[in-house]
Amino acid sequence: MGGPPRSGGPPGRFGPRPSTPRPPPTPEQILALATREHVPARIAKGELEGKMKARIWRKLHAEEAKRFDQVYELMGQTAGLSLGDAFGILQSGLTVAEFMARKERSQRKAAIKQARGQVDNALVADFLGAFIEQKTELSVVLAERSLLDTLLSEEAIAFTFERTGRLEKLQVVLISRRGDWERLMPTLDRDAKLTQKPAQVARQPDKRPYSDPRPFLPHIGQTVKLVMRNGITVEAPLLRVGRFDVLLGEPGHELFIPLHALLRFEAPPAPPEDESDDDDLPAAAPDSEG
Repeated sequence: MGGPPRSGGPPGRFGPRPSTPRPPPTPEQILALATREHVPARIAKGELEGKMKARIWRKLHAEEAKRFDQVYELMGQTAGLSLGDAFGILQSGLTVAEFMARKERSQRKAAIKQARGQVDNALVADFLGAFIEQKTELSVVLAERSLLDTLLSEEAIAFTFERTGRLEKLQVVLISRRGDWERLMPTLDRDAKLTQKPAQVARQPDKRPYSDPRPFLPHIGQTVKLVMRNGITVEAPLLRVGRFDVLLGEPGHELFIPLHALLRFEAPPAPPEDESDDDDLPAAAPDSEG
């Protein structure tokens, strides 16, 4: 007589076989398949995971597959070109050189914007706010002339003065109290060529000599030398650094200088490191023995 099957015995002839989980595809495997088949990475990943094959996707999406053929062809012709950049080049209609130059400019602009955001602008803003509140008579130095006026308001890209009216900030080289500037002006050095023909200010911040305020921060309290685009050279202690401007001079007698007005910035050299070693020290007296 047949009895019940013994527990723990081998599985039946047609019983399910235990499945071994497939290891997830590596990024290298995905990239290799996507490059070989000219498909998106998600399709290559799906095939490696046992889903739709890349060749089936290409048949179902012929137009998109054609664009991927163009993209991978361009990548093959240009060493180091990423998939995203290749798509950008095809979509923009630019040459590789034109697209990469535009991308570099965009990255520089983003870096400058980020750098400015890391600097506190409150002290410089308060400085200008005091001029407005106290109706201080100011000397406003432009590239080729100076104005005597009173500041009424400050906008993102312009100042408004009592007599001059609205003045674009890019025109301003320096602002100071009238008495301070009249005393300081005769003592300043000037570059004759720049005085006759001041350097132009680029509209794009990334094309100016100085747009990132962070390199100025370590020199607060030190005497620095600034050469402006109209040839004026100012050598004075650096008091404050804002996102777009610096303050030089002595407290109560500050010079307001926008970064866009600068052609050169010179900081004092760093103090030499102490290079003394033990050989230069006097020898210790020998221990006395009783």
